[in-house]
Amino acid sequence: MNWWRSAAIYQVYPRSFADGNGDGVGDLAGLRQRLPYLADLGVDALWLSPWYPSPLADGGYDVADYRDIAPVFGTLVEAEKLIDEAHALGLRIIIDIVPNHCSDRHPWFQEALRGEGRDRFWFHEGDEPPNDWQSRFGGPAWSRTPDGAWYLHLYSPQQPDLNWTNPEVRAEFEDVLRFWLDRGVDGFRIDVADGLVKDFTRPDADTPYSDQDGVHEIYRSWRAVLDEYPDERVFVGEMWLPDPKRFALYLRPDELHSAFNFDFLCCPWDPAALRQVVDATLAAHAPVGAPPTWVLSNHDVTRHVTRFGREDTSFDFGRRQHLTPTDLGLGTRRARAAALLTMALPGCVYVYQGEELGLEEVDDLPDELREDPVWERSGHTDRGRDGCRVPIPWGDDGPSWLPRPAHWAGLSVAAQAGDPDSMLSLYRSVLRQRRAEEALGDGGLEWLDLGADVLAFTREPGFACVLNLSGVVVELPDHGGVLLSSGPLVDGALPPDTAVWLRYSR
Repeated sequence: MNWWRSAAIYQVYPRSFADGNGDGVGDLAGLRQRLPYLADLGVDALWLSPWYPSPLADGGYDVADYRDIAPVFGTLVEAEKLIDEAHALGLRIIIDIVPNHCSDRHPWFQEALRGEGRDRFWFHEGDEPPNDWQSRFGGPAWSRTPDGAWYLHLYSPQQPDLNWTNPEVRAEFEDVLRFWLDRGVDGFRIDVADGLVKDFTRPDADTPYSDQDGVHEIYRSWRAVLDEYPDERVFVGEMWLPDPKRFALYLRPDELHSAFNFDFLCCPWDPAALRQVVDATLAAHAPVGAPPTWVLSNHDVTRHVTRFGREDTSFDFGRRQHLTPTDLGLGTRRARAAALLTMALPGCVYVYQGEELGLEEVDDLPDELREDPVWERSGHTDRGRDGCRVPIPWGDDGPSWLPRPAHWAGLSVAAQAGDPDSMLSLYRSVLRQRRAEEALGDGGLEWLDLGADVLAFTREPGFACVLNLSGVVVELPDHGGVLLSSGPLVDGALPPDTAVWLRYSR
């Protein structure tokens, strides 16, 4: 049945989703309490960002133990109950796996500091590091141990890179996969999926730590593990790659099932650019028979309500545009339209927690509360990713580990649930209609020509999506009825920054 080809998947950032014990930090108890909310929202699966024990040097992506749950979130027994309860509601569970690096508190690295098992990591003896590779969080990618050796960390110094040429590392992660598969998880989101293999012979100016050919053999062995289990367990890869053909290689039938489409996430609110990204995405996925995966926001990027309200509506890690003037009314209107566009495209879609509430980026967090290592590593020039990780509002909230803006009380689940015009009501309608509509999910599309500033396409049987990116009201094509609209129509015509789903036949 290939459920993952058409699924709507909701990303849970556990620290910031739901607090079940009142300590200000999201946990498994809170998530378990909110499972009916997620089932009612209309999603098919949940992806949980790391729930493992971690010193939180990088928001949980510095894993100290891959086979347990962080005490602040709960226990392994609670995780098993969560999986069972989600399944009972028809929700699948995808968890994060972080294979490129671990925490410096991981037992393996603690042994390496004592001089044991250093070949599980990338160590170098000498007065200088072996190259000038830079950390993706800023600064050098090499740090020294107390005995003077250098070790590689493409992220923070608290995240030493694992050496995937070591068979022990390979065996360890295959065992970790089985550990969680045996507990019923339905798949894994692979962090930094392109980064496991390094080539130390290539020029430093190149990217010899990304997208090396040898990584594919690793994922073929992982796929063999996954295919031992019933009920279609899946992989989704995180790769920020510039070449769509190289990207598609990860999606061959014996490797990963899907991967995040970041070109779409980064695309500006522009008709030509959006159409080009959609066309390029479909073209790249077609030869390997994989479904596209569409995403507007996640735990690493500026929330799209904020992006879409700026003069520059694109996203780029190199210029996150913190504190840039933003028209939140405009951003919200465009975010509503983007929801209809995204949910109508062929393939699978991801929703980041709070997206369904229309939450914006919180740019003005007190500096002393910022936890993202990017803040420190950049010398306080990049405000980092904390602003998209502020705990979402439910309406009965206590303290939270990052402060919520006061006006979010009006964006809470409680405030929006009974309002038919709210973002939450829109997402519920869109997700339910998407599930019910035979034309939506996996498949293809055909473009309609309604002018250069209008993005319109049909999907069979009997469906059309029209998005007006112009500055004027436009007429809709002849149709058999409006299924959904992101905002009010004007005498049956489509206002700017508004999208509509139509019953349509040529």
